[in-house]
Amino acid sequence: MSKDKKGVYSGLIEKDENGNYFCGQYLLDYQRVEKDFKIGDKITIKSVIDNPSDKSVEQYPQKSRDFFLFNLKK
Repeated sequence: MSKDKKGVYSGLIEKDENGNYFCGQYLLDYQRVEKDFKIGDKITIKSVIDNPSDKSVEQYPQKSRDFFLFNLKK
């Protein structure tokens, strides 16, 4: 959706045909989304790392574990 002054990126959580959670071009940590979020939540990604997974690195070169709901300040 957009770049945000307080984070790397803001947008909606989506799930692809392979079961990966993502927001824009960024892969999201699966366990964190399952525990604390749902599809359609608007989040802000605070930081990203290179995706360490061989299975999804071509589709999502970067991954985030550091994200929060859009309206919350952290």
